[in-house]
Amino acid sequence: MKRIFLLKGLDCPNCSAKIEKEVGELDGVQSSVVNLMKQTLTINVAPAAANTIASQIETIVHSHEPDVEVSEIAQEYYIPAKKQDTNTSYNNEDKKLTIRLAIGAAIYGIGMALTVFAKVPLPVELVFLIVSYIILGGDVVWQAVRNISKGRVFDEHFLMSVSTIGAFVIGEYPEAVAVMLFYQVGEFFQSLAVERSRKSISDLMDIRPDCATVRRNGELITISPESVAIGEIIIVKPGEKIPLDGVVLDGDSMLDTRALTGESVPRSVHKGDEALSGCMNQTGVLTIKTTKAFGESTASKIIDLVENASSRKAPTENFITTFARYYTPVVVILAAILAILPPILLGGGWTEWIRRGFVFLVVSCPCALVISIPLTFFGGIGAASKRGVLVKGSNYLEALNNVSIIVFDKTGTLTKGVFNVTDILPANGFSKEQVLEYAAQAESFSNHPIAKSILSAYGKEIDQSVISDYKEISGYGISAMAGKKKVYAGNTKLMDSEHVEYTACEKVGTKVYVAVDAQYAGCILITDEVKPDSKKAISDLKHIGVEKTVMLTGDDEKIGKAVAEELQLDEYYAQLFPDQKVEKVELLDSKKRQGSKLAFVGDGINDAPVLARADVGIAMGGLGSDAAIEAADVVLMTDEPSKLVDAIDVAKATKQIVMQNIVIALGIKSVFLILGALGIAGMWEAVFGDVGVTIIAVLNAMRILKK
Repeated sequence: MKRIFLLKGLDCPNCSAKIEKEVGELDGVQSSVVNLMKQTLTINVAPAAANTIASQIETIVHSHEPDVEVSEIAQEYYIPAKKQDTNTSYNNEDKKLTIRLAIGAAIYGIGMALTVFAKVPLPVELVFLIVSYIILGGDVVWQAVRNISKGRVFDEHFLMSVSTIGAFVIGEYPEAVAVMLFYQVGEFFQSLAVERSRKSISDLMDIRPDCATVRRNGELITISPESVAIGEIIIVKPGEKIPLDGVVLDGDSMLDTRALTGESVPRSVHKGDEALSGCMNQTGVLTIKTTKAFGESTASKIIDLVENASSRKAPTENFITTFARYYTPVVVILAAILAILPPILLGGGWTEWIRRGFVFLVVSCPCALVISIPLTFFGGIGAASKRGVLVKGSNYLEALNNVSIIVFDKTGTLTKGVFNVTDILPANGFSKEQVLEYAAQAESFSNHPIAKSILSAYGKEIDQSVISDYKEISGYGISAMAGKKKVYAGNTKLMDSEHVEYTACEKVGTKVYVAVDAQYAGCILITDEVKPDSKKAISDLKHIGVEKTVMLTGDDEKIGKAVAEELQLDEYYAQLFPDQKVEKVELLDSKKRQGSKLAFVGDGINDAPVLARADVGIAMGGLGSDAAIEAADVVLMTDEPSKLVDAIDVAKATKQIVMQNIVIALGIKSVFLILGALGIAGMWEAVFGDVGVTIIAVLNAMRILKK
């Protein structure tokens, strides 16, 4: 059974990783995922262990973060706290920590000033330093003691406590307090960075409406969006957010879709158009009939996608977590060896070698890595969202760096998917009007874009009561009884399967062949336009390192070839059934460069199996098929192929910052570890080697939010 716990106040990536690991090791727990963005812990637990799991989780959380409030979320789905509530809570905690740091630093400063200028005796100096140490580091030492009592020794609390208390023991009093002061400053920067990342994403995703105006019993009432049922009528005034997805019954307006798609240009909506939740109504009053419940609306899905993205960790994140687990015990053992062996082997100098051991401990703290790496991926997901690209996990963000082959669906992805009847070629004595009428009758129950184009060209009401025995044959077309006439409308495969003699049309475009009572009636030619930015998108993808671009389509060979040549694609495959698309993707996947990834971009329901099969499935258009979006790993919120270039651009920038932080942290720490072991670096240098590097890495990680 699935249970979700709110961990209010959790802002430490390192602690969240430890909580996730330890909860996952509890008896009966099948999976454990901490979401730092939402401050939640989601577990799957066996029913037998369900009764005691809450208290065990609370114990584990408080062993790492005593101030975090643990409570179970009873709702069916998580509803984020309102923005003002989050900000108020953050400001109060921020203020408390700032006051404590200021008081501790002030007492430390007074003690040092009295020592330097007033030459006060050592006991007086120690009083100031010990008081400031208790204010600044008392919680760290207490946490280290609690962790040791539970068998958790090798963590940052232990390193800071041992090194600073040890510095007191060997007489380096000012340095001991300074190390703790700057460690707390580093923790403060970490908290600010996480909150800033969280706020950046929550501001971007601040599309959840607070209320909805519903027409009930002839009156307008304002209620919670969760209380609005499908099919109810809502009124949205200018300046209000659309609370639920629906169809416009009355009114014309311009909608700001920036929060959904990243587009700055408003979209116009009129009667009969779809209106998506989360859009801001700018000009006119809209009357909308809801088509989805709040939990299934576009705004809710986007919030859920972005907030849950941090639960899917990138391989680099998992590596750093594992690395820190083994790295810390190793450096503690090396510090102990450094402090003990040289005096024994070389004789004398115990104080100096113990000091070097403590310096080694301070420098070795892995905070710079375990904080900055998750923070960078966290920010990368936010930066992508800002551009209208929803990435469902940092693992997919990292995978985008290694994409060597991108496979595109044609219709609705590279082309507009807006079909128009451009020619009718009658045969065997049928007129153009008759061919179009029979085709319209056959297609009257279909929602396919080709069917809609035929119905639009026909332009008359169809009496569907005379239509019977309707069958939609995947990859072929449609058969139906129109009165007493058996009508077939589809491609050449349908004509061949029904043994209809026909004349193949040589013109470029989508052809719908029509047969009535097994006699060929004619051909309807339908064309689709290539999207304006498709060619530039393909060119840009090749420029940023994509090795091969491929198109798959169910259309005939001539259409596929014409589109592929226009866009300068490397390969194309035409006349494919949905299952054949999967086979082609598997074939291409087997030929890709080792270590690289294959991405598939599609927008239709029939693309869902291919999206799921690809290394990275990319759904084109947030307004597209729910099935495609559900199966995809990345969702481009507009119908522009160029958004894929933006997605890879953000992914590469994220990876670049991650690698920079790994090099910065390990490089600088290695230098200071060597200098400390040689006795060249002291406690002040150790502070920079730990806290300074952490702050540099965190600030570097924050650059991704500006992408």
